[in-house]
Amino acid sequence: MNEHIKEQSNDKFWFPGRWMGGFSLIFGPLLILIGELLRIEYYFYYPSQLVAFKEQPTLMAISYGLFTAGVILLVPSILALVRLIGIKKPSWALWGGILGIFGLLCRMYHAGVDNLAYWLVHFQGLELATEVIRASYPYNYQGFYVVATILFSGMVGWFVLAIGAYLSGTLSLPYSIALGIMGIHSLGVLKGTSWDTLVAVLGLCVAFVPLGFKIIRDGSMPNLKTILKWIILLFVLGTVFFFVGQNA
Repeated sequence: MNEHIKEQSNDKFWFPGRWMGGFSLIFGPLLILIGELLRIEYYFYYPSQLVAFKEQPTLMAISYGLFTAGVILLVPSILALVRLIGIKKPSWALWGGILGIFGLLCRMYHAGVDNLAYWLVHFQGLELATEVIRASYPYNYQGFYVVATILFSGMVGWFVLAIGAYLSGTLSLPYSIALGIMGIHSLGVLKGTSWDTLVAVLGLCVAFVPLGFKIIRDGSMPNLKTILKWIILLFVLGTVFFFVGQNA
């Protein structure tokens, strides 16, 4: 695996880059895992999730927030993996990347509905929020549901990436299997934590976290002064983006 990673590090530029790619591979799965564990005491179906919003709003806000942040970081994670696969298996990289990104877009759509449901409970009450979600739940709604046209990609994409990672030599067979298990992770609105979601996310951690460390280590390391500058810059930018986003 190390020789394969070195091939991509010799190029002057690649997207999303060694640092962003490596860190997203490490922290994306971990944030999702923490988010899943925080809501594990509540049943995974939406009525119980809405009850949890009422009973423990702070905990659930953190849980869903961390999960969403992890999904966002999976975008550069998949892009980094796709580049590694594409060195030897470009077709698998192409289709795995397309399907994987489409699946993450579905999850972000669901995250928006989850956030709306959270505030419905907060401002309008549990009973009304439950009725609204029940009436508009995608599987009950009879209108055209555009996200449903790419919903399958959230499952198939991980299988394609796993096969491509193995065939290209990016990941060994055990790590590729661990990655493919992410394909069983539940998709949909207000999904909590169940045994399959935990197994899937743990598999993702097993596959992605070591790969992230390998990518970061394969290249020159910045000195402490440079690291501190980047930390300060990211903190300032993050703060600015947060307040601008809150008031947009």
